Amino acid sequence: MKVHALWIYPVKSLAGIPVDDFVLDEFGPAGDRRWMIIDDQRRFVTQRSHPELATIATAMVDGKVGVDIPGQGRFQLTPSSTELRALVWNDWVPALEAAEDANAALSQFCGASLRFVYMPDESFRRVDTARVLDRRRVSFADGFPLLVTTTASLAELNERLAAPVEMRRFRPNLVVAGSAPWAEDGWRELTVGDIRFSLVKPCSRCVMTTVDPDAGTKDPEVQPLRTLSSYRRTAEGVLFGMNAIHESTGRIRVGDPITVNPTE
Repeated sequence: MKVHALWIYPVKSLAGIPVDDFVLDEFGPAGDRRWMIIDDQRRFVTQRSHPELATIATAMVDGKVGVDIPGQGRFQLTPSSTELRALVWNDWVPALEAAEDANAALSQFCGASLRFVYMPDESFRRVDTARVLDRRRVSFADGFPLLVTTTASLAELNERLAAPVEMRRFRPNLVVAGSAPWAEDGWRELTVGDIRFSLVKPCSRCVMTTVDPDAGTKDPEVQPLRTLSSYRRTAEGVLFGMNAIHESTGRIRVGDPITVNPTE
């Protein structure tokens, strides 16, 4: 098996960036989901309620994050000195608000009062303690530093759909090629290049898989979630992919070999 593709998502729920490699830091892929969008109640906002967010392109240049908001222009996201606590799922996280110009453009585009917020290095959000006993941190990602998917599982799903969907709908960080469909269900540890990963929780999917990433609208004709529900529903939810944590920092690259580590 090998690494087929790598993705980072500088802003939670905005368009991702395919990359040839990325560095893993304490949070996960460097720069991944260190920015997030909140409403006036300081609650996180995603494509679940605002599917149009999928059409906001992101870029990373020299560690700086830029966003291209349709009809509004391009903006570099810069943390201000305004501190607040932002809610992502059940976690209130110390964050910094972005400069006002990008917030105003985002609000105009979405027709709602929204703000970008940044998770600084000093902010510590802990990975789910029910799954990971070590004191590990995570960014504004849903719960874990990385999401692993496989090309074979997507191909098997697409055989069941009236029209195929792209892997972009599932927003992985690491895409594996060369496995059997759904083999990832049984993986507990992988070595990717020289870095070991623990696969700690199956990923339960939501309505975001129904959003067309190009149009920014929910697609009534293509229903990957409904199809997955017919044969991938478990006590953990409707499953596609595995959440993972990395056991060391370092760099991984497209094409790196992947091995499944034996478990006791």
